[in-house]
Amino acid sequence: MLILDDIIRDRGSKYAVSGGPCESEEEAKAFIKALCQKKKFAKATHNSWALLTADAPIKSDDGEAGAGMVILRMLEREGLHDHVIVVTRWFGGKHLGGDRFRHVQDAVRIYLDNLRERRGA
Repeated sequence: MLILDDIIRDRGSKYAVSGGPCESEEEAKAFIKALCQKKKFAKATHNSWALLTADAPIKSDDGEAGAGMVILRMLEREGLHDHVIVVTRWFGGKHLGGDRFRHVQDAVRIYLDNLRERRGA
């Protein structure tokens, strides 16, 4: 499990991104459960995620409408299968409007760049 914490801040909201190998919706839910064993992540407002499997794409907005689809599209563009990516947001009290989608994209981009570096690509 790779966790990149406190990567984006905007109007009080804070973002983190995490991910790891995953081959099914059940494994993705287990991943989220393991992530939420960390008290900080359990208290997050949203843990939105997506996963591309051989069977089908799977996503969850976790209350952040549209966030799962943003993550899924980026996974598709990257061609990254069997790897879940979770974007976590702690709401800061002010609505971000459309900027929240940009932040989800930026978080996934940061994760993918970090993953490439770790793989030496």
